Amino acid sequence: MKEKKRKFRHEHGGSFSVDYYAYASRMRSWNAGFKVLFSIISLLLCIACNNLFVSLAVIFFMGFLTVAVGGLKLHHYISMLLVPIIFLIFGTIAIAIGFSMHPVGQYHVHFLNLFYIYCSKASLLKAGNLVFKALGAVSALYMMTLTTPLSEIIAVLRKAHVPKLIIELMNMIYRYIFIMIDTHSRMKNSAESRLGYCDFKTSCYSFGQVASNLLVVSLKRGNNYYNALEARCYNGDLQFLEEEKQVKAGQVVMAVIFIIILLLIWFFTK
Repeated sequence: MKEKKRKFRHEHGGSFSVDYYAYASRMRSWNAGFKVLFSIISLLLCIACNNLFVSLAVIFFMGFLTVAVGGLKLHHYISMLLVPIIFLIFGTIAIAIGFSMHPVGQYHVHFLNLFYIYCSKASLLKAGNLVFKALGAVSALYMMTLTTPLSEIIAVLRKAHVPKLIIELMNMIYRYIFIMIDTHSRMKNSAESRLGYCDFKTSCYSFGQVASNLLVVSLKRGNNYYNALEARCYNGDLQFLEEEKQVKAGQVVMAVIFIIILLLIWFFTK
């Protein structure tokens, strides 16, 4: 009888954390420095080329690496992309449309007989290009963070001689964010079990109670974590066990080919 493969779960507020995806990714065995360098180069090319087709190529290839190669489920990846997509859409509305007292632009609507809301093909193309360029940069960063545990990224930054203070603060802030998320999840579940969200009035009261106590409880838990560090001889320097991972030739060839393809796309479509 075959033994079933155990699956581990690490959730915050009902959703998996970034750490879970990174540790569960099949690309975790790749060299962390290679992944960080490849994602940064792809991000810089996506921004520097300022080309819609280059941005689309980065989005699809980084998604392919994260989902198909890394093993992340597609609906999890899409749900994570929805947050920056919605933010980008609302952020570029101001670029795509304008307001005028007179009918101008290729497309316009007379709003309440007071003023005109207008846009043009150029403004729509500019807004769309900006959205896809930003989304390409986000996809490159997602490929790095969803396949590389934070401890390995910190090790890469340490080797790159990033100031120690910045690395320590980045790690502490990152961990504290998850402490707050976990604290909020516990408090919300506790309120829901007591019918704290049964109607609008009660929901507002419960939300206020949770929000007022969230910082205090999170600070207390943060102090407990710091005491745990000191009990383990913490001297101001966080040390992580680093696993040696060799860069494979096939991975380098893949990265070089992709970068060349991006440059060719930019050259023939500029």
